Amino acid sequence: MARLVLWDIDHTLIDTRGVGRELSAAAFARTTGQPMREQAKIDGITEQVIFRETARLHGLATSRSDFERFAHALTEEHLKHINDLRERGHALPGAAAALDALDADGVQQTVVTGNVRAVAEIKLQVFGLDSRILWDLGAYGEDNDARAELVRLSLQHAHVSAETAVLIGDTPADVEGAHANGVRVIAVASGRSDETTLRDAGAETVLSDLRDTELLVKLVRNDA
Repeated sequence: MARLVLWDIDHTLIDTRGVGRELSAAAFARTTGQPMREQAKIDGITEQVIFRETARLHGLATSRSDFERFAHALTEEHLKHINDLRERGHALPGAAAALDALDADGVQQTVVTGNVRAVAEIKLQVFGLDSRILWDLGAYGEDNDARAELVRLSLQHAHVSAETAVLIGDTPADVEGAHANGVRVIAVASGRSDETTLRDAGAETVLSDLRDTELLVKLVRNDA
């Protein structure tokens, strides 16, 4: 039985329906002084890499201090636009019930996400999904560039072995990051990656969504 679930956030638990990109653009302009004409690939990528590669698309070289200023601006933009997030975005079907059911089953839950921690906390709080999350056990976009390293850091924070953890995410990058650490994956085709893509990436289990709470708990327990 898994002792720890590592949740991805965007397109696994929530969908901001474009608000996230708008806020990233505002923070990018504040940080660089340039409008964000285009954005680097974001699926499964950490915020640090997205900022650096987006800046490169605009002919800019950035430093760690630039990223830290961007992360601060991004957090402020999310705080300023909480109502937009709430009104336009939504928790994905079954997300709240899944978090509650796993908590009731005694499973610890945290997040492994490309978001910076402050933004991750805001996103889940807005949609009422934050109360079951053990934030200090997670790993975030400011912690490392690589998804696999974030998984490793979270296992380290939680003092659990890979065999007693399971990652739930929606991208091949989630699958790869988990498997690089020997962590089992439950993939959810609620983002841009379909079920075939996630199976081809090596996910042990692929669900269309989180609606079947009983099945999800069984899968986490590894007795489905």
